[in-house]
Amino acid sequence: MVGLFFVRIFNPMKVWKSLFIIIPALLLWSCDGQNTSDMHEYTNDLIHETSPYLLQHAHNPVDWKPWNEETLALAKKENKLLLISIGYSSCHWCHVMEHESFEDTLVANFMNKHFISVKVDREERPDVDNVYMNAVQLMTGRGGWPLNAVALPDGRPVWGGTYFPKDDWMHSLKQVADLYESEPNTLVEYADKLSSGLKAVGVVKPNPNKPKFEQERIVNAIGNWSKYWDARQGGLNRAPKFMMPNNYHFLLRYAQQTQDEELLEYVNTTLEQIAYGGVNDHVGGGFARYSTDTKWHIPHFEKMLYDNAQLVSLYSDAYLATKNELYKETVYQTLDFVAREMTTEEGGFYSALDADSTNKEGKLEEGAYYVWTKEELQTLVGEDFELFSDYYNVNSYGKWEKDHYVLIRDTADSTFIEKHKIDQSSLDAKKKQWKVDLLRFRESDKAKPRLDDKVLTGWNGLMIKGYVDAYRVFGEERFLEAALKNANFITSEVMRTDGGLNRTYKDGKSTINAYLEDYAATIDAFIALFEVTTDTVWLERSKVLTDYTITHFQNPENSMFYFTSDEDQSLISRNTEYEDNVIPASNSMMAKNIFTLSHYYLDRNYTNTAASMLNNVQEDIEKSPMSFSNWLDLMLNYTNPYYELVVVGPDAPERLKELNAVYLPNKLIAASTTASKQEIFEGRFLEGETLIYVCVNNACKLPVRTIDEALKLIEQ
Repeated sequence: MVGLFFVRIFNPMKVWKSLFIIIPALLLWSCDGQNTSDMHEYTNDLIHETSPYLLQHAHNPVDWKPWNEETLALAKKENKLLLISIGYSSCHWCHVMEHESFEDTLVANFMNKHFISVKVDREERPDVDNVYMNAVQLMTGRGGWPLNAVALPDGRPVWGGTYFPKDDWMHSLKQVADLYESEPNTLVEYADKLSSGLKAVGVVKPNPNKPKFEQERIVNAIGNWSKYWDARQGGLNRAPKFMMPNNYHFLLRYAQQTQDEELLEYVNTTLEQIAYGGVNDHVGGGFARYSTDTKWHIPHFEKMLYDNAQLVSLYSDAYLATKNELYKETVYQTLDFVAREMTTEEGGFYSALDADSTNKEGKLEEGAYYVWTKEELQTLVGEDFELFSDYYNVNSYGKWEKDHYVLIRDTADSTFIEKHKIDQSSLDAKKKQWKVDLLRFRESDKAKPRLDDKVLTGWNGLMIKGYVDAYRVFGEERFLEAALKNANFITSEVMRTDGGLNRTYKDGKSTINAYLEDYAATIDAFIALFEVTTDTVWLERSKVLTDYTITHFQNPENSMFYFTSDEDQSLISRNTEYEDNVIPASNSMMAKNIFTLSHYYLDRNYTNTAASMLNNVQEDIEKSPMSFSNWLDLMLNYTNPYYELVVVGPDAPERLKELNAVYLPNKLIAASTTASKQEIFEGRFLEGETLIYVCVNNACKLPVRTIDEALKLIEQ
């Protein structure tokens, strides 16, 4: 049985395929019953950790160890296999496997006797997760969480999989243990070959050709991509469905720049159906991780910060492009959720809310907090129930299981208003009251899902960007205040004196050397803050972080960036993350940051680096465009005009607000009220005047004084 979230399937090493099924196949043999006489006291070391996921397992009878040098040294000293189990706090199937296997003393006793068992929070240690995820994908063709792998004492993997029912888990572990005892060289030989395969995964060969970016490649990529689109429900024509905000951010931009009405309709269909769907919490706001069906109805109920952050950015820009009020409502509702449930007093943002919560019988159940019975809704809504049930489909369309309903819309407000002969203001008032009543009941009468209260730097960077984008579009000062509070929190609590960042923050302590994802998202957020505040401190900090990243992460052979710093403990492979997923690849984010900074600082090294990085992945883009959408967005900066809009003078803030009211994704903005030595402002200040410069590749038109004049220059 495999019922977990599957990550993108890939098989880059077909030459290894026949080899990698040998060991897993050996481990499918059945095994005898277990000897229960070897019980012993356990010493679960996770009680000393701060990760909510690790603490969830701190009272298992398994002798869990955290991933650290001491644990790895212990495995070598005792010559024991490492059993590495990786997950995260809000992972439903991680909880299921814990209950079935890791809380069982017989299973735990076998694990304790034969393995050094290591628990890893993939959100704290994405570097470790990536190594063993790649290994499991090479061995089995798929992966997900919980992720379970067995490795030699030196960390090289020899076997792995995802979720296992208890009996399958015990059968497999016994076969691994027996093989290690009877034929250890078989595992060693396999580990050697698998490790060679792992080192080849994610290797980016430098493109020897001079960078040349053509519109035709983008057109071909979208043509290949469109074969998999669901024109009726949006997204891809399959289940489960993930929101993939960076995909639709790119497609929205491309549709607008090329005036492709058919593509714009597909993007709007997708965004409307996601907002209507059960993946969007219509009572409390915020998005679940993905939909298990094709109509965005039944979510995998966990709520992740990174999804909500990116969706706020996407819906903000979509509103700017379309003026669809649904998108504005979605942004405000999502940010209300983030402020209420995901924000620390210090201004940091928590990581996730669990999919599971305690039901009326006192048992953990997926979605228990979010589902409703018809009787509950009738009592809470009262005389408006007929209207409510039609709006949110408390009917066969919205029914899930066990007589539970997940609220879902299927019509626009305008259609609903016409059908029921009410006006928009009356409907808005009713919707507001329904949400107040249902949220009050849910918070007071239902057990809340568990909160993962660690703060992750990269995800906080995405949330800063979400708040900045919402402020840029809607002008709400509280959005900017939240972004600045978090940015100052990052600066004071997780930025180190050496110019680097830490990955996590919890209980007043910042730990773990940050990964490329953390730097890329934070740099992007700081650039965005500069654009809306005109405060050059954020631009300067983004440059400091970029230069630090170039020093400690860049591979000089191909201009790409490793996921880990050169100061981190070495793993069996050093990964280069370059394919976009639910979060854009750290390399694609970094390439866009460097491209933007090359225009602000007129830095030739930045210019060449961004172009080289994009050039390296050109051949992959057409083959798998949905995995390269953030790269495609960068490519548009080269194939279409990319504008530098520089506003200088005492009225710059007012002009900036006017400019931000227009959807212009192919631009950067720099504004200043005074003379500045910053490269992009130099020589452009005229006392008593507010001037707007429209430039392409540092070649500028004559300055103008109004935004309308500037927009006409862009249209020309």
